Amino acid sequence: MTATNLKQSTEYVKPKMNWAKLEESENFANTVKLYRQGKIDPDNFRRFRLQHGAYGTRMTDDYAMVRIKIPAGEIYPNQLERIAHLSEAFSIGNAHVSTRQNIQLHWVVLEDVSEIMRGLAEVGLTSREACGNTVRNVMCSPLAGVCSEEAFDATPYAFATARFLLRNPMNQNLPRKFKFNFTCCEKHGMARITDVGLIPQTRDLDGKTQRGFKVFLGGGLGNKSFVGHQLEDFTPEEDILYTSIAVLRIFDRLGNRKNMARNRMRYLVDEMGWENFQNLVLKERMVVRATQSVIVKLEVDNTPKEIKRPIRITDTDGRSPPDGYSRWLKTTTFKQKQARFRAVFLTLESGDMTANQLRSLAKICSEFSAEGFARNGFSQDIVLRWVAEDDLPRLYSRLLEVGLANPGSLTMASPVGCSGTTSCNLALTNSHRLAKEIQRKFLELNLDEDQTLHDATIKISGCPNSCGQHEIATIGFYGGGGRVGKDMYPVYQLSLGGRADGEAMLGVNCLRVPAKRIIPIILKIIELFKKNKKQDDTLASWIHRIVKGNENSEIKSVNDFKKILEPLTIPPTKEQDKDFYADYGSDSSYHTKTGKGECAA
Repeated sequence: MTATNLKQSTEYVKPKMNWAKLEESENFANTVKLYRQGKIDPDNFRRFRLQHGAYGTRMTDDYAMVRIKIPAGEIYPNQLERIAHLSEAFSIGNAHVSTRQNIQLHWVVLEDVSEIMRGLAEVGLTSREACGNTVRNVMCSPLAGVCSEEAFDATPYAFATARFLLRNPMNQNLPRKFKFNFTCCEKHGMARITDVGLIPQTRDLDGKTQRGFKVFLGGGLGNKSFVGHQLEDFTPEEDILYTSIAVLRIFDRLGNRKNMARNRMRYLVDEMGWENFQNLVLKERMVVRATQSVIVKLEVDNTPKEIKRPIRITDTDGRSPPDGYSRWLKTTTFKQKQARFRAVFLTLESGDMTANQLRSLAKICSEFSAEGFARNGFSQDIVLRWVAEDDLPRLYSRLLEVGLANPGSLTMASPVGCSGTTSCNLALTNSHRLAKEIQRKFLELNLDEDQTLHDATIKISGCPNSCGQHEIATIGFYGGGGRVGKDMYPVYQLSLGGRADGEAMLGVNCLRVPAKRIIPIILKIIELFKKNKKQDDTLASWIHRIVKGNENSEIKSVNDFKKILEPLTIPPTKEQDKDFYADYGSDSSYHTKTGKGECAA
């Protein structure tokens, strides 16, 4: 990329890709009519609905969640404005940024889904294959292209893969959903916990630098999770598509179509054994390369972008930045490899943004990002990249005006929480609200300013299925129910020591914690860390050492944690504390009512 000091056009930067097909909205509308008339049976309609990105909503057939695919996370100002309008017209006036770079609109009347699809198509967006047994949104690290540790920018490869697979016949009826994840480096991605994960790398070949990837297969999170395996030492860029096709063909042919609980590709890898699966992929790739290489290519656009830093007429008039600027700067911004530019991670509460905030962000993108658009992150956040460092005080002031200047996005004080019982049929607890409660409390306690806590993560799922990615969190939780006599209360299983970087590992279960004791438990863990840490420890490194059995303080194992924390988990009677028996966001007694899940429909 080249940086120039040219004045940006008053018009928004236009999206470089059109993912939409306008006729799909009309087809969806007609299919809904046939379904309402009883001319399409519920199971077939359900599969059709999911294939077009409309997910079932908790305990009702009359509403849907529309999941908007944002390939590689690139979201443009006009698209943000359109989503804002659609959220007000057909949803609940806000949108939700997921952990997979999608944007979701909840509680949409089924008959209005086609209107949303039409509105999205007009700005180049689609919900096609955002749900169902298809290749889902192709992800790419929000730091790809600006990370100092990357070999090269993986974004064009993520785009090319998404373009090739969208509406591809090989991708319409897989045994289960399938996910691709490109990242920039070992630190800033989740390449080892997805079906196909790719990390860019280079090698010297005959005196020339050759591009390629580390390719990981068979990872994933859920009721039973696995860390992926590296396919080979180096996969050249020209083999990426053939490798992808080979893996999809094997999964389509051999994946378990009968047992919903075991039909993700990671189970196939586990059952076959890695070496057998690896050999099958390499052989299948040879067949694909030999039979399709003439007609099938990955169309990668590596044309350098021109970066045009916006020029503003007005300045700060010499005024000091508003209160809180220093804290925000330290806990939400990332220094790019390009001198004098930063990426800014907006701190959202469980990924939620109002329609007004979306509109404001559209204008802010255009005014402050030299690339003119934003990137969705991996942690329910949105990232503004290519912000000039001397523009950061002004940006902070603008974000402050619209409620988007909270600190802590790059720290433990910004937990991830799936939608939970706010909308999901499978959820047992309101993980969405719990994440917000933790965030508010931790910001109140200024824990985001503690450098020893920065690299730790908190992730929360409303059930064991790990949509909140709890198994790769330093401190993870998944929801369930507990009981005292006839009275039920919300409870979470605590796990410790998960991580998704180069030393990827799944968290180790510790004990069950009542929902209303989660915050005291986390604070107790931090207290124990402060008491027992070594000089250069962070919370994440300390817990990782304990989980690996390498700690020599008073806490040498997860069982030691359990013994100390157990007294905090003892439930009172309902007469002693009625609030204990209600979940966050509810004033009624807790119950574990669930509906039919659609993760694998």
